[in-house]
This record gives sequence, C-alpha cells and structure tokens, in this order.
Amino acid sequence: MPTPIAAANAYAALARLVPAASPGATPASEGTGFGALLQGALDKFIAQGHEVDAKSVQLAAGKADLVDVVTAVAESEVAVGTLVSVRDKVIAAYEEIMRMPI
Repeated sequence: MPTPIAAANAYAALARLVPAASPGATPASEGTGFGALLQGALDKFIAQGHEVDAKSVQLAAGKADLVDVVTAVAESEVAVGTLVSVRDKVIAAYEEIMRMPI
C-alpha cells in the first residue's frame, strides 16, 4: 500500500501534466465529446488528490482519523490505476488505427 507521501507525489506529477485544471475546477459540461469526458474525469481525479492532501495535512496536525486518510489514499490509488488503464487503452487504439491500411 502506498504511503500518503507517495500518493501526494503521484498527484503532484499528474497536476504538472494537466495545467488547465485548477483546484476549484468543475467537470467540463459544455461539450459532450470524448475530450470533455476525459477533462471531467481528470478534474475529478485532481480534486480527489487535493482531498488526500488536505486529509494528510490534517493527520499530521492530529486533527484527522487515520482510517479516513488511508481510505482516501486507497481511493486515490484506484483512481490512478483506472487512469493508467484508460491511457493504455487509448494508446493501443491509436496504434491500431495507425497500422490500418489507407
């Protein structure tokens, strides 16, 4: 099981990759396309990362329950796994399209 610090580092790395998302961002609802769906999922993931950060700081200050922090980190781990799986599927689909004859 990853530590809160490892989860926070993973979140920070992802946040640097997605500069358009901000802590108060809401899921994109203007479009109904695939891009809007992905942006909404990324915004939700980043918000979850901020929640884990806040709970970790509260735990360090003695104001949070360890079970809540561990649960938040586990949920974040599942979200990262899902995000990686979706990324892998998108890359595989792109590679398959590129191999198609014209």
